[in-house]
Amino acid sequence: MQALGLIETRSLTGAIDATDAMTKTADVKLIGTVKIGSGLVNVVVTGQVAAVRAAIEAGKTAALAVGEVYATHVIPQPDDSVAKILPSFY
Repeated sequence: MQALGLIETRSLTGAIDATDAMTKTADVKLIGTVKIGSGLVNVVVTGQVAAVRAAIEAGKTAALAVGEVYATHVIPQPDDSVAKILPSFY
């Protein structure tokens, strides 16, 4: 499994801006989004570790320009079992 990057925003607009920035900044693949509730939206990307880190930073900057970022995280080498708890889009 390649690296996973996650960014959680407190608005759909922030999530869309973050996704746009992430996919334009680095060679990452958008895995999907999850609407958590209470306005929280989680975006998941995958790719090489350096690309995912760069994408998450770019996404964070973009989302902060229009709203709130609740959390960001990069998992460099997730275990295969992590795929079992990801939403069905993975």
